[in-house]
Amino acid sequence: MSMPTPTSYGDSPLPDIEIALTDSLRRIYPRTKLEDVENPEAILIPRNGIASFQVAIHNPGAEAVRVSASVSADGELGTRLRLVGLVPMPHHNTATPMDELDGVGHVPGFVPDPLLDNHETTLGPFETQAFWISLRTGSDTPAGLHNVQVSLEADDGPKRTLDASVRVADLTVEPLSDFPITHWFYADALCDWYGLEAFESSFWPVAERFMQDLVGHYGTCQYVPLFTPPTDGIKRPTQLLGVRRRSDGSYAFDFADVKRWLQIARQCGAQFYEWPHLFTQWGVEHAIRVYESNANEDSLLWAPDTPATAPIYREFLQALLPELRAFLEEEGALNCSFFHVSDEPGLQHIENYRAAREMLRELAPWMKVCDALSEIEFGRLGLTDIPIPSIGAAHKYAEAGIPAWTYFCCGPRGRYLNRLLDTPLAKIRMSGRLMHRLGAQGFLHWGYNYWYRSQSRELIDPYAESAGGVWPRWPYGDPFVVYPGPDGPIASVRWEVWAEAMQDLAILRQAAVSPEHPELAGIEGYGAFEWSNPASPLDWVAPRQ
Repeated sequence: MSMPTPTSYGDSPLPDIEIALTDSLRRIYPRTKLEDVENPEAILIPRNGIASFQVAIHNPGAEAVRVSASVSADGELGTRLRLVGLVPMPHHNTATPMDELDGVGHVPGFVPDPLLDNHETTLGPFETQAFWISLRTGSDTPAGLHNVQVSLEADDGPKRTLDASVRVADLTVEPLSDFPITHWFYADALCDWYGLEAFESSFWPVAERFMQDLVGHYGTCQYVPLFTPPTDGIKRPTQLLGVRRRSDGSYAFDFADVKRWLQIARQCGAQFYEWPHLFTQWGVEHAIRVYESNANEDSLLWAPDTPATAPIYREFLQALLPELRAFLEEEGALNCSFFHVSDEPGLQHIENYRAAREMLRELAPWMKVCDALSEIEFGRLGLTDIPIPSIGAAHKYAEAGIPAWTYFCCGPRGRYLNRLLDTPLAKIRMSGRLMHRLGAQGFLHWGYNYWYRSQSRELIDPYAESAGGVWPRWPYGDPFVVYPGPDGPIASVRWEVWAEAMQDLAILRQAAVSPEHPELAGIEGYGAFEWSNPASPLDWVAPRQ
């Protein structure tokens, strides 16, 4: 019995695939119809900048089709082509009206998110997929119109091409400065996923690839696990600082791994450094866990229930903090470092927080402290140097004239900004404009690569589970924005759009655009803004060539 050739099945020839260009602000689902896909106008990009678009491909026939893609560009445009992968989303996220959700009619189902380094895919019957094309310019890329050509071949059929028009603006975007953007970076997740011991020789190249990715997406601030982060459960020990208790009860500290971490982060382009919380989460009740060895969980220096300001912990900090300051001064990192007391204290914890903060003020008056805390009393009382309210409470700080960063975490949802698996991409793209208009002085998010079941050490498969196993308490897409690849990060669609949104912020700050600019005037809050058509700020600040 003869087998059919790759280009025919029985007596039925394969139909031609359908193809269309589209921008980076819409998700292409398996059931997306190409007649609903709009061809983008010229794609705008600054010099030294980034932009992206997609090619949607649809198989109208009843048999599978193998499709390969390639990309080329004229001039000095850099290009990268990736396949938009799919992950399951069993439900929409809760507490959000339908007109603020993406994927209505497609969810439950598969949603596009990971960007895979594949140039080929198999299209199932009646199925739609997409390739993502990232663009990058240099500082010397000529301004004006450029052409990018995407070529596609289905099985043994003829090559077909699409031409995208790219306009390089006469503006060279500078790195975003004086604006810390931090995403909590989990060394334990890298160790567990890649089968590594903390800070062994094989760990460092992996960590460096993730640090490069973070900076490449406008992560200006690198988290430094001086101690194992005391957030979201009891983690595997991943403590950079070497600590040894001498026979007389004093402490000896080894900063070698801390120094190496800082050097790699600096080489990757980090401008700021964020250090772990020095007291436990959600209450400021206890000292954090400090180990003499990452390999021995019984090597704790004190019991886990040691009170936050207990003498044994105070003595430890009294020994450590002067040496930490000397180390930071030697590394040139003191004035660009941010420290934490405790994560998300409530009003009922204010006295605990005050006591811990006063102890730090006494032992280390040089320490610049910031914390995620939304109750305005913390700001009014000056208990932290840099308050970080949730976007749902940021307006209270603005109205009180208290400078602040901002953050979101699991919520608020509804009409508020977020970057979940069903947050419209156009809404995510508004992030930079919102921060500029609403006066944020920095941004924090907890979930860069949290690949665990909530509050546990149990790894999840992030390609199959994106809510830490506790939906709807955690929404799909909140715990991470990158996936683990074979030896480094796999970016998500949300992460790429976020980077372009932060580039918008860099452009607005660099061009000294007033927060009262007419194009921003319609933004009334993080939950009150129009997001359906976020035109690039380049249209406002860079003349056409």
